[in-house]
Amino acid sequence: MKIAIVGVSGAVGQEFLRVLTERNFPVDELSLFGSSRSAGSEYRFRGKAYTVKELKHNDDFRGVDIAFTSAGAGTSKEYAETITKYGAVMIDNSSAFRMDDDVPLVVPEVNAEDAKIRPRGIIANPNCSTIQMVVALKPLNDISPIRRIHVATYQSASGAGAAAMSELIRQHEQIAACETPTIEKFAYQLAFNVIPHIDVFLDNGYTKEEMKMHNETRKIMHSQVDVSATCVRVPALRAHSEAVWIETERAISVEEATSALQKAKGVVVQDNPAEKLYPMPLFAASHDPVYVGRIRKDIANPNGLSFWCVGDQIKKGAALNAVQIAEYLINADGSKN
Repeated sequence: MKIAIVGVSGAVGQEFLRVLTERNFPVDELSLFGSSRSAGSEYRFRGKAYTVKELKHNDDFRGVDIAFTSAGAGTSKEYAETITKYGAVMIDNSSAFRMDDDVPLVVPEVNAEDAKIRPRGIIANPNCSTIQMVVALKPLNDISPIRRIHVATYQSASGAGAAAMSELIRQHEQIAACETPTIEKFAYQLAFNVIPHIDVFLDNGYTKEEMKMHNETRKIMHSQVDVSATCVRVPALRAHSEAVWIETERAISVEEATSALQKAKGVVVQDNPAEKLYPMPLFAASHDPVYVGRIRKDIANPNGLSFWCVGDQIKKGAALNAVQIAEYLINADGSKN
């Protein structure tokens, strides 16, 4: 199995290396790619040093089975044909192809089989906030189809990349030293603040991030479910949180919902308010599952449920989900085909 990682120097690229190691993913050959600035850098994988090559339009992807790409939508669009022309499956972490009709958008716990039909050789990894939400929604939707979803996200600095995480840490240090905090990655200071603005605003008053959750959830779940999101950046370092309200066709009891979630793949239920047990980003960071708690009836809707979920944005929200897609392709019939 020959694997390539494009954008290896970024936070998600580095997470790919860790996840491939943790899961003992079959890698016989590994190629690392990056920008001209990253070319020549070295990273270790399973005890061996690998040098980053500059991503170019050449034959470097000949013989590659699976390419994990996380270098931004512009790079993915420009190099997709170069990456896939010799048969590599491109599992792309950007927003470049998510809503293309001929590109499957996959969360393995929800719609793994969609990955088998990929006419362009590309599989899209969904938005991080969408991934963790649909993992939690799948077992509930199986009980009774979900008609409507309202969600408020509490998204960590990691969603804006490694530089944003560093900026949050630096802001706290600067404030503690009575210095003016550096503001480069966000519209405002994030330390000691929350910012109800992720991505650009659209004509309908929603941000692009909020509309991603609407459109991607529908595509992944093969449903016309209504989704209304408010996405907020919070001063957590890593792992996103979400408050979710759903309306189902028939009323689902808390007991039914909890039982289904406890049995669901990729979900860990942490729900014991009497013992102050509920998911938090501090403890979800660097872990695989989506953690769900605060499961309760929505007192404003007889067919409604409300819950709180937390997941590591870099891991399940990006690198792990992509690697799980690759594992599904390999295990489905013994090959990536």
